[in-house]
Amino acid sequence: MITRYAINLKVAKEMFDAAQPKLKGDEGMKQAFEQFNLQPELVKVVGGAEAAAAGLLGLSLFSKRLSQAGSIITLGVMSVAIAKHLQAGHGKEGAQHAIDVAKLAGMSLADTFLSKK
Repeated sequence: MITRYAINLKVAKEMFDAAQPKLKGDEGMKQAFEQFNLQPELVKVVGGAEAAAAGLLGLSLFSKRLSQAGSIITLGVMSVAIAKHLQAGHGKEGAQHAIDVAKLAGMSLADTFLSKK
């Protein structure tokens, strides 16, 4: 249980850091989305999803449901990121950060179902 909170805080920090340039509408992010064949208008939507996941994971100390919701949002965003990196030809190395964050979110989600409290 303590491990889940530590994992959630790590994932929350990663998601919050990733959301900042997207929420600010950074031109580099818009160009990156275009390179991945995504609409540039999605930059702020993805940034909002990342920020929401970070907030939920940050508050997960109070509720298992918050942890679950934050983990599910994180897994959704990271799954798309992994797929787009692989489609762009970046290989596993290019998608490694997203894979690592997704693994941590998956571990947290699994822990919520396996723990009794």
